[in-house]
Amino acid sequence: MPNQSQEELIFFYNVENLFPPDEKAQHILNPTDSGLRNWDEKRYENKIKKIAHVLELVKEEHQNLPVFIGLAEISSDSVLEDIIKQPVFENNYAFIQYESMDERGVDVALLYDKTKCEILDSEPISFIFEFENPGDESFDTTRDVLFCKVKFKNKIINFYVVHLPSKRDKDINKPKRQYILNNIKQRILKEKQENAEAFIVMGDFNENANDDLLENFSSNGENQLMINPFSELFRNKQFSTFHNSDGLLFDQILLSSEFFTPNYPINFEKAFVFNNIKLGSWDRKFHGRPFRTYAGTRYLGGYSDHFPVLVKLKINE
Repeated sequence: MPNQSQEELIFFYNVENLFPPDEKAQHILNPTDSGLRNWDEKRYENKIKKIAHVLELVKEEHQNLPVFIGLAEISSDSVLEDIIKQPVFENNYAFIQYESMDERGVDVALLYDKTKCEILDSEPISFIFEFENPGDESFDTTRDVLFCKVKFKNKIINFYVVHLPSKRDKDINKPKRQYILNNIKQRILKEKQENAEAFIVMGDFNENANDDLLENFSSNGENQLMINPFSELFRNKQFSTFHNSDGLLFDQILLSSEFFTPNYPINFEKAFVFNNIKLGSWDRKFHGRPFRTYAGTRYLGGYSDHFPVLVKLKINE
């Protein structure tokens, strides 16, 4: 009798500034924790329900919830508690998140189906950058990288969830992204020498799939360290977010070669941007773009300024 196969999903979503509702500011000039104009309980609850709705749409299309869900722009564990309480998760999910020294107070997290996998280890990987010409401050911080070692289908998978420093001010943060990616690469190379384990690196890279930093990260001399299935999607003009008139595919999921090896029980099947029409902008001017929560200081009430991305895996048992 031939082996039975099933499908599982891996999902990543930059949810755009998910903060608990702000307390009322004492003075109009006082900044709130979120930095969002008039961010209150009603808007917060709408945002939580919209994130749950995204997963409901995934389940409708694929008959399954993702077993691993990476999130970016999460402000605290309290918002994650509110997410996994939503009915779509059926009390099956837990999460891992650490508070970082990020100046905006947003971090990455990993949600996982605790009925299907086991977390063996986790840690935040922090990065502190010194200024070349220090003024009042002598160093800069950024979001931590989240590392998780997971047992899934009797295999060990090492996850790195990232939200790399943003492109801004003539891309002064590119050296930081390069440094972080190189750090992750060295960790993977070291681990591969010691253990025959698989790796997944996912997140908002603030780099397109064909940019040099990601291509250099994926290769190790003549060998391919990581395989990026989102390169082909970007060539085919599939985008997860937009800046002005530019379509961008900053959100990606990279996998090590094990997932492309026939005798490995967990095989890559497909990658795609989850740009369901219900997540798109209602404004004809922005057709095909994500329906975002805020546009500048203007509240729109949408989902996020990013579409989620998905990888489908085939499990051979």
